[in-house]
Amino acid sequence: MRYRGLGKTGIKVSPYALGAMMFGALGNTDHDDCVRVIHRALDAGINLIDTADVYAHGESEEIVGRALKGRRADVVLATKAKNPMSDEPNHQGASRRWLVRALEDSLRRLDTDYVDVYQIHRPDPDTDIEETLQALTDLQRAGKIRTFGTSAMPASELVRAHWVAERRGLARPRTEQPVYSILNRGIEREVLPVAQEFGMGTLVWSPLGGGLLTGRYRKGQQAATHRSQYGFHHLKDDRRLDVVEQLIPLAEEAGMPLTHLAMGFVLAHPGVTSALLGPRTMAHLDDLLAGAEVTLSDDVLDRIDAIVPPGTDTGTLDMAYQPPAIRQRELRRRPPVERAAA
Repeated sequence: MRYRGLGKTGIKVSPYALGAMMFGALGNTDHDDCVRVIHRALDAGINLIDTADVYAHGESEEIVGRALKGRRADVVLATKAKNPMSDEPNHQGASRRWLVRALEDSLRRLDTDYVDVYQIHRPDPDTDIEETLQALTDLQRAGKIRTFGTSAMPASELVRAHWVAERRGLARPRTEQPVYSILNRGIEREVLPVAQEFGMGTLVWSPLGGGLLTGRYRKGQQAATHRSQYGFHHLKDDRRLDVVEQLIPLAEEAGMPLTHLAMGFVLAHPGVTSALLGPRTMAHLDDLLAGAEVTLSDDVLDRIDAIVPPGTDTGTLDMAYQPPAIRQRELRRRPPVERAAA
C-alpha cells in the first residue's frame, strides 16, 4: 500500500481507508467477524479507519475499539459527531456543549484516550461556526484529538470556516469527507479545488455510488441485496442505472470488475487523499483489495468523462447532504405578496 499525505497535517494515510458504517446493527452483527475484517484491512496496509458515533448507535465504535487493542498506535483513527444520539434536543449538533460530551462518549466506546481525526458529521446551521471551531481547537490543545475536519460541507462553508479560524486565531479544519464517485462528480467544481487550496485532506465516501457501482443492480432487474431492503431511491433511479449499463462494458473492455474501475476513478483525482471502503463481509473487502494496484489509463478516464461529464451529478445519493435552501421552501421563495416586480 502506498501512502499519501493527509493534506498538510504531516499524517500519512493509505489511499484505501476502511469505513466502519456496516459494522454492527446496520450491516454485520457478528462482532467477531467484524474484528476479523478490520484486522484483514490492517494486515493489507490500510492504516485509516473511519467510524462515527451514530453508526449503529455507538456499536460500530465499540467494534473498532475492540479490534484495535494492541494495534492502536499504528492506526489513524477517525470518528464523527453531530447527528442525533437520542431524543434529547441537545444530544446532537456542533455546539461546544454537545461536541465535548460526544467526544468523551466516543473515546469510551473506542477504548482510547484520543482520536486522530474528529469530524463534524454534517453542517449545523443552528450553531455559529466560531463556537464549533473554538470547541474543536480546545479539544485539540487538550490532546484529545490530533486534528479535525468536516463532512459534506459546501465549498462556501469551508471557505468561511478557514476565514473565521484565521481571523479568530483558531485551529483550521484539516480534512473534508465528501461523497464522490463516477455517479456523483459535483465536488470537482468547487469542493475539491477549495480543499486543495487550503491544504485539506479529503476522505471521499461512497466511491461505489451507494452500491450501484458493484454491478449487482441492473436496469429492469430486481436485486436481492442487503442494501435493497432499506428502500433507497438511488438504487432505482433510471438515470443512474443508465450510466451503470454504459460503465459495465467499459470495465469489461478494460479487463477489470466494475468495482475496481470505480475505485480507480476516484483515486485518480489529485484532490482525493483516500477513498472509504464500506465492506460488510470479508468477501466484500477482499474484492476491493484485489484492485489496489489498478491504474486507469487516460483513455479509460476520457471514456468515463464522456459518459458522466466532469463536475456533474447523475441523480442524488439518498444519504448525501443537501443544503437547507434546497429543501426549505421559505429559503428559496419570497412570500406571495413580495414576488411581483411591480
